[in-house]
Amino acid sequence: MWPSVWIEIVRWLVTAAGVYAAAGCVFAVPFLVRGVERIDPAARGSSLGFRVLVAPGVVALWPFLLRRWASGARAPREERNAHRERARERRPRT
Repeated sequence: MWPSVWIEIVRWLVTAAGVYAAAGCVFAVPFLVRGVERIDPAARGSSLGFRVLVAPGVVALWPFLLRRWASGARAPREERNAHRERARERRPRT
């Protein structure tokens, strides 16, 4: 009895992972064509090689990227830490 329960649990988990990956693949196509440029201006005009390189990450992180793309978010804010603050203090102002 118990082995069949574990087999069903594993079967369900593998199916869920497959559905998640399939949804990520479907999301990745339009995101890599248009969305990556909207949420990160540094990716504007990037090569096909770059897009192929980031595709696995897009498939894995698609819910977060979808939320960011749907919210209209632009470039990430600049990180604030002691090193940047110190560098900003030393920079001559014009």
